[in-house]
Formats: sequence, C-alpha cells, structure tokens
Amino acid sequence: MRKKLTILCSGLVVYMAIYSPAYAQKTVVHKKTTTTTKTSSGTAIPNDPNVKIGKLANGLTYYIRKNTEPKNRAELYLATRIGSLMEEDNQQGLAHFTEHMAFNGTKDFPKNEIINYLQKAGIRFGADLNAYTSFDQTVYQLPIPTDSAALFKNGFKILANWAGKLTMDGDEIDRERGVIVEEDRQRGKNAQDRMSKQLLPVLLKGSRYANRIPIGKIDILNSFTHDKIRNFYKDWYRPNLQAVIAVGDFDVNAVEQMIKENFSELTNPENPRPRLAYDLPDNKEPLIKIVTDSEQPYNVAQVMYKQRGTEVKTTADYKKSIMYGMINSMLGARIQEITQSGKAPFIQAQTGYGQYQGGLVPNINALQSAAVSTTGATLGTALKAVLAENERMSKYGFLQSELDVAKKNITAGNEMRLKEKDKTSSASFVKKYLSNFISGSIIPSTEYAYAETKKALSEITLAEVNALAKTLITKENQVIVVQAPEKEKANLPTEAQLIAILKTAGDGITPYLDNSVNKPLLAKKPNPGKIVAERKIEAIGVTELTLSNGIKVLLKPTDFKNDQVIFNSFSKGGQSLANDAELQSANMVELIPQSGVGEFNPTQLNKLLAGNTGRAGAYISDLYQGFQGSAAPKDLETAFQMAYAYATEPRKDAEIFNKNISDSKVVLANKSADPQSVFADTVQAVMSSYNKRGMPTTLADLDQVSLDKAYAFYKDRFADNGEQTFVIVGSFDLNTIKPLIETYIASLPTLGKRQNFADNGVNPPKGKVSKTVYKGLEDKASVEMLIHGDYEFNAANNTQLEAVKAALEIKILERLREKESGVYSPQVSLSVSKYPNAHYYFGVSFSCATANVEKLIAAALDEIAKIKESGATADDVSKFKSEEQRQIELSLRNNNFWLNYLTNRLKNGEDLLQLSQAKERLDSVTVESTKATAQKYLNEDNYIRMVLMPQK
Repeated sequence: MRKKLTILCSGLVVYMAIYSPAYAQKTVVHKKTTTTTKTSSGTAIPNDPNVKIGKLANGLTYYIRKNTEPKNRAELYLATRIGSLMEEDNQQGLAHFTEHMAFNGTKDFPKNEIINYLQKAGIRFGADLNAYTSFDQTVYQLPIPTDSAALFKNGFKILANWAGKLTMDGDEIDRERGVIVEEDRQRGKNAQDRMSKQLLPVLLKGSRYANRIPIGKIDILNSFTHDKIRNFYKDWYRPNLQAVIAVGDFDVNAVEQMIKENFSELTNPENPRPRLAYDLPDNKEPLIKIVTDSEQPYNVAQVMYKQRGTEVKTTADYKKSIMYGMINSMLGARIQEITQSGKAPFIQAQTGYGQYQGGLVPNINALQSAAVSTTGATLGTALKAVLAENERMSKYGFLQSELDVAKKNITAGNEMRLKEKDKTSSASFVKKYLSNFISGSIIPSTEYAYAETKKALSEITLAEVNALAKTLITKENQVIVVQAPEKEKANLPTEAQLIAILKTAGDGITPYLDNSVNKPLLAKKPNPGKIVAERKIEAIGVTELTLSNGIKVLLKPTDFKNDQVIFNSFSKGGQSLANDAELQSANMVELIPQSGVGEFNPTQLNKLLAGNTGRAGAYISDLYQGFQGSAAPKDLETAFQMAYAYATEPRKDAEIFNKNISDSKVVLANKSADPQSVFADTVQAVMSSYNKRGMPTTLADLDQVSLDKAYAFYKDRFADNGEQTFVIVGSFDLNTIKPLIETYIASLPTLGKRQNFADNGVNPPKGKVSKTVYKGLEDKASVEMLIHGDYEFNAANNTQLEAVKAALEIKILERLREKESGVYSPQVSLSVSKYPNAHYYFGVSFSCATANVEKLIAAALDEIAKIKESGATADDVSKFKSEEQRQIELSLRNNNFWLNYLTNRLKNGEDLLQLSQAKERLDSVTVESTKATAQKYLNEDNYIRMVLMPQK
C-alpha cells in the first residue's frame, strides 16, 4: 500500500453550494459601468445543419441529431429553464426537491418504477440515469439503448412524465425530506460550507442569487406543506420552458414523431407566471470579505475583476473568445513557471479570465486570481506575486514567442477535433444543445468551427492580444475574499492592506523573459534494436512482438478514434523494493519525472512540444514501474522519444524537488484541522495494520527525504527494462509503428536481471476492529464498514463477487435512503487484487446524522444478512446481468477499456481471451450462486467498522 501525499487545492476557488454549473441566459441589465465590453461586429454564426431544431405548438423545443458514437445508444435529455430563482420565499429548495420527486412517482410510472424499469434494461441509476438543479435550470439525463424499440420508445414516455405528469404523492414527499436534508449534510457541514455561506452575500451582493441557493433552507424543507411543491410544479413545469434533446443512433424522423406523440398533449397554464431574469449589480468600490474557520487548512486569497460579457454570436465574438483562450494559456504558463521555481512565494496560484465563479450569474465574466500561502503572514506577499503577473501582462503584454506556442496548441486541438468529427460522442453534442437552449450559445458544425478557428488564428496579431489583455484589470467591480484557518486570524492582511496590494502589485515589474530551450528532445536517436518474434492473437485483434532487449509489446490497432494512440507499460518491482533507509525518498520518487526530462524543466518542455500531441511519462507505483503516453498518430514518435528520455535522461532539479517538499510540509502541518483528512489518515493506518510502509506520511517522514536518494531509486528502477511489457492501442498502422518500436523501445537499456516485487506485509487487520474518531464541529458522521478476506483470484469468482456487490448496492440504497430516509448517497464498493496476496474488500460507506449512526449501521448489516440468507432477488440478478452486458457492449469500442483490459490480464497472468467467456460467466450468476458467494465472502469474522463523529 503506497502512501499518498497530495497537495489539495479545493481552497483555490471559492466553492459554491450548488449542484451543477449555471449556464448563461438573457438578463435584466442594470445601468452599466465603464467595464462594459463593446458590441462587436462580424458575421452571425450559423447553427449546425446536422441538428434538427423544432418547436411544438405548445412551445416545447426539440433538438434531434443522428450520431453513431456509441452505436445502438442515444442520449435523451429533458431540459427546463426552471431553477431556484423561480422559487417564492416559502418555496426555497423546492426546485431541487421537485427534481427528486421525478424519481418518486409519475402518472405512468408509480413510486420508484422508473428506476426499477430502467435498471432491468441495463441503465444504472446515478451513473447513467440522473438529474441536477441549478439557479436557472433543471436537467434530466437518460442514456438509453436504441436496439430495443419498446425500451427506446418508453424513454420518451419517461421524459414526458417528468415534464408534466409527476404525481407528487404526499407520503413520498414526506419520505424524501430526510433524503434532501442528508444531501445537504453530505455536501456541507464543513469549513467550506460555513465559509461559503459568509462569502455568498459578498460574491452575489444585491442579487436574487444570494438568496436562492438551490439546496434551499432546511427549516422550509422540513416543514413546507404539500401544496407548495405541487404549485411550484404546476406553475413552472410547462412546455414553453422545456426542451427535449435527443442525440444517438436512430432515425431522426421517427424520433421527431415520438416527441410529438408524447409531448404535444402538455399544456401551459392559462395565466403563466413570467419567468424573470436576474442580474448581478455593479459595485464601484471593492467588495471585501475575510473569513476564517477552525477546520480550514489553507490560507487562500482571491481577487476578481468583474465585467459584463455577451454570448458568442458572431465571427468577431468567436475570434475574441479564441484570444481570451490564448491569454489564459500564456498567463497560466507564466504562473506555472513561477510555481515550479524555488522562489515562488505561494504554494499554488492561478489566474485567468472566464465566467465569474464558474458561471453562477449569466453574462458576468471576470479575471480571477488566487493564491495559497504557507501562513497568514505571507498571504499578502503571495497574492501580490500573482497580481503582479496580471499587471505585467497589462503593462508589457506577451511576447511573440509565447503567442506562437499558444497558436500551435490551438491548431493541434483544432486539427484533432476535425479528424474526430465522426467519432464525437452523443453526450458531447447534447451538452452543446443544452447550452444553446438555456443560454442561446452557438452550435456551429465541426467543419465551420474548424474553418473559423483556422481563419482567426491566421488573423490574430500580438498587438490585438495585448490590447485585449489590457482590458482585463478593471478599476471597478473588484471583489477580494480571503479564507484562512482561525488560528491565522491575527496574521492575515487587513482590508486596507488588501486594497493596497491591489494598487501596488505592479510597482517595479519588468518585462517577461522567455526561458525556452531551443534543442531537440533527444540529442541523437538511440541505436535501434530489433523485433525478434511476432505472434498474432486473432480472436482479439492483437499482435504480440518480442524485442531484442527482451521487452514484449502488444499492439491492438482500432478504429474507435481516428486520431488517438494510447500506451502504457509495466514491469515488477516498484516502491516495494525500497529498503528502510531509502523508503521515504522512494515514496516521493514521483517528483523526479514531474521535474521534467533531460535539459528541459516542465515549462520548457511544454514550449518545446507546442502543437505536438505526443506526451509520455514514467511512473513508479507500489508493485510496478513503467511508462504511459498518448499521441495523435503523426506525433507518436515524440511520445516514444519522451518515454525513452524518461528512462535514460531523468532530470534532477533541486529547485522543483525542494519546493514540492516544502509545500508538502505546509499541507501536512495544516491537515489535522480538517476532520475528513484526519479520518482518512485513520482509515489508512487501520487498513495497513499500522505497518510503517502503509502509514500516512508525516512531517518526520519528509525530513528524511533526500533528492539524491529519490533520484538514485528512480535510476535503479529504470536501469533494467528488459521485463517491461508495453500495450499500445489506437489508430495506427502496424508497418508504420514497428520501426518506431525498434528505435525507441527495443533500444531501452536492459541488464538481463529477473525482478519481482516484495511482499512487505502491509495487510489489513484480521478479526473484528472498531475505531471511532472524534473530530469536527457539526452534526455530521461518516461511516466506513469493510468486510475482507483472502480468496482465490479468478474471473469466475470475481464475477460472482460483482453480482453480490451490485445486489447489495441496490438493497443498501433502498433501505438506507428510501426506507430510512437517513442518507443521501450510500456507497457500496468491491475491491479485489491478486498481488502481493489475493484479497477482496467489500465496503459500505455513508454520511448521516450522528444520532442515526447505530441505526443505519444495523440496517446495513441487516441487508448483508438477508443476502447471505436468501441471495440476491431474481429481479436484482436480472438487473446486474443487463447492466454488465450493456457496459460490455460500450466497452468493446473504447480504446481505454482495451488498454486497461490487456494490461490487467498480463499483470495478473490471466488468459487474454477471458472476455470471450464473459457471457458464460454472467449466465452462471443465479439467486443460488449469489447466496453461496455471500455466505462465503460476506463473513464478518474480518469486519472493520470506522466512524467519524463530531468532537466531544
């Protein structure tokens, strides 16, 4: 078990307590200030002719497009321009509550029948079937197979039931109250939630948005009378505010007819309530808010320069949007360069122009800059350093060399999108049409967008970009917020000091200097090796090569994507081979490949590879080391060159390494403030039986880390690559790729040694273990239940275990959420591994009120006992088989699936043709087989119970 240490950046951007991003819409515009952008000219951008857009007599809009990626599938959406902004004061939270009720009974599908019916058809609740509510929209998502005419037809019936036929049964409403209260508990009742509630009145000052957070008010959710939600549904769920979006493998005319048959009968109210649009007022003086919390682990400052924007409608707008993208790319590269240096006064930082707070308020954009500092005392310096980059951009602009890099990268992406135009997923098209309906955004064809992007890139000059960059720092509409630990309150900059930082950030700045290295990635090509053997595995379309240095390569050419090749490799060893003296350094060995390669640091490497899609890297995990990469076919040589360079020319960069260790120490020093971090560390410690090699990293561990030792360990792991196995999947020609394999993979250094990983005894504890952690301020508990054990790892056993997991998942959701109303989204997990010892883990986890912990744990154990006693129900077995079969159908045309499938079979020494017996294994799942599996593996002899409770 490898110890994970991650610099969390959740505090970088102020998190809003909403459940989906808000999309732009027309607004009631207040008096504008000098920050208003000028109206641009240009030609109107036409809609893609491949999408059929229509409107029924009742005002319902529809979008229909035939698309065969994936085959025999469609994405059906019901989009509504209905959100929390439409609620009355006594209805706060009922837009979101209505969305929940759509799954609790309709005219044609009583109670939970929608979920039950779709699960039997192989559609997963949550992963596939889902919905969300925001300020100005509620959207229902239904991915559905099209190879069953009856099922596909019923998909539109379900959408129509959501649109106008909810039953709103009183008992169902009352049962759902607890679920939504638990959703609020699961998402909130933490430092970020408490601080957001203080920040929202500032970020959304003077607007209706500040008083209409979608989750609503708990007291209203617990007490509203049934007529309030029924009235909300009657008033707002109407066809002139709704759209049906259908994209998939079907006949367009037939789908149009199904829409007419199902939705034409829906009517609008005789006296419809007006759907008002709401705005965010301007502010002349800066809005400032400093908030602290005892559970906040980081010191974060953020500055926003708001300005009004408009939807892209014309070619001039489109060109400007590309220029904004260039500015963000170039500014982000400068921040990354500073961050990676040893002189950065911040742990992390970011700055860029885009939708204000992720699009909370339509047509409000902002230059938003954030910095995370080591202490409250250094937060002002950290913020000033980020703002200085904004000022440097505004005063001196960008360099032509920076613009060239940005243009090359945009060109590469533009070319790839054109090449993949017939491989674009239906879900991708749906999102564009959804945005068009909600906000009126453009939906040009791929060909049109390609040509217009190419034209814009040829016209955009450095002077134009620099002139646009000067408009981003506004004199008005400024917002400054600080989030910090309570213990740092006295050390934070004051409001006056924050304003002074804004005014003086540009003092003494000088023009940016480009540090590009103009050298080839490899000084010279390696001496190539040879392919010494070749074997065809026709059943799965794979060719296996054996190279002269002992490396094996499995090649699977596909047509699933036109412009994608992906690969990875592995050989045994990994960090398991680190001795005690080098263990802590080996645990941080990932910093070596993160430092760049050869003579190039990461920033220089990105500049060198501008416009080139070839990328690769090296990794060292617990048990393996190897390479990973991807590229368009034309750039595959570059990806292979990078893999070769990471093996032979790793970079030893003291500045980058030491900066990361220093930042990690800050993270660890503050981590104990966050209850979830403390709980996660406890879980990790318990699950490793407190074995030092499996324990969370400590400050004392970091003091033992040495760059020399980490670098030496990395070099040792890649000194002998003779047992590496590469798997390469994608759009390539065998005859073209073979010379590249001989040049860059067959030439990797080898020593002819036999290697294996070590079993260091990092195992979960045997017997029954109970652990309770007391940390946190609010009424919120987190529960982790695990049943585990040794077993015989094979495909047959794994399929039976998956079946039991799927059945348990259904029953836990039904019991804990639907019956007990005690949780929002309980999780049931299954993890299996073969090495170093074959072991399985069943997990049940959830958050809940502290008073309900024992009751819900008992309920979960009761459901486990029922499956052991009777097995899964016949219905649940049927649902499992349908879902698995549908997922297999989708996976078979996915490059990532094949990459992982082949890699895992090889790692585990399994039959590569295992997939061909998938149907037989599914057929072997029965009520009796699940009963036997549950009795054998859901054995509470090895049962771990861990609970996080508020501090006493």
